[in-house]
Amino acid sequence: MSENRPARAGGPGPGGVRARDREAAGTCATVMPAEWAPHRATWIAWPHHAPDWPGRFAPIPWCFGEIVRALSRGERVSILVNDAVAQKRAGRLLTRLAIDLDRVDFHRIVTDRSWIRDTGPIFARGTDGAPVATLWRFNGWAKYANHRRDAKVGAAIAQAAGTCPLLVEVEGRRVVLEGGAIDVDGEGTLLATEECLLSDVQARNPGLSRSELESALANALGVRQVVWLGRGIEGDDTHGHIDDVCRFVRPGVVTLCAENDPHDANYRLLAENRERLEGTRDAAGRKLEVVALPMPSPLVFDGVRVPASYANFYIANGRVLVPVFNDPRDRIALGVLTDLFPDREITPIYCGDLIWGLGTIHCMTQQEPAPLG
Repeated sequence: MSENRPARAGGPGPGGVRARDREAAGTCATVMPAEWAPHRATWIAWPHHAPDWPGRFAPIPWCFGEIVRALSRGERVSILVNDAVAQKRAGRLLTRLAIDLDRVDFHRIVTDRSWIRDTGPIFARGTDGAPVATLWRFNGWAKYANHRRDAKVGAAIAQAAGTCPLLVEVEGRRVVLEGGAIDVDGEGTLLATEECLLSDVQARNPGLSRSELESALANALGVRQVVWLGRGIEGDDTHGHIDDVCRFVRPGVVTLCAENDPHDANYRLLAENRERLEGTRDAAGRKLEVVALPMPSPLVFDGVRVPASYANFYIANGRVLVPVFNDPRDRIALGVLTDLFPDREITPIYCGDLIWGLGTIHCMTQQEPAPLG
């Protein structure tokens, strides 16, 4: 995001169980499912803040509509809208795209932005299999000030979904975490970058140690092993979100972005991340298999490089939505992901306009797992 754009946010909510108290409350052993686990719904926030896409907002609602069309084939889509006028406008656009509105639920929850991966709750499951909405503090990626309304979105979604809220604290202090900063295999292993969660630059939790943060992740999300990579990609204003760099595709297997041009700013940092992964084992003791995913050619708007990445895909029920950029490397990336997800339809979504907002498909979606049993 540029400096004049308000921030994505996720925030505290009233009441709820605290992570440190959940055992006493009977909700111990919450675990975040992998993204490929069955979803009840995908949540999005309908775009309305034009400064996120300076001079390029007009196609953005249509891009969101294409994403809703793909998602609605396999699951419900829950859409946040600011008011009745916004709901009517969104519904009219979706109808023009021949989307069955019986597959869509609108919720009048006011937002600043549309990056719900970071504003919404991070859903986990309790021991009874029911979803739990973990609520983390948001500090505007320690960079942007305008996130007052987004700070309330996590709790509002938890209430709208009828899901138990779980406040995450360490010694009475709310812990900062954005959904795009982590990726999990559903079996106790979590990916993150030190640049995002441990750096003194854009510090999420100043004064909180690595071990204290790992403990919070263990308590709230069932994490037993954190695999720390170094840095995120060039142009990422979140300062190192993992969902532009490296993703789990199944237990024991990750896909990691790779840049072959030694003169590109991403070349060395991605090579260093691969070195970190070599020989790394997950929570189950498996040596991680690492599959290379190409980077698209650099995209620059108004002199600013944007964080275009094929790793920002979203695993939906029955399909994987993949950002593409009218780049020759699109075909290679789609082939890699087709091999990695043989049982899912690979759905390319053109994101050449969406990325001007410094995020694509994974950034603007948040999965709600289906209840077990």
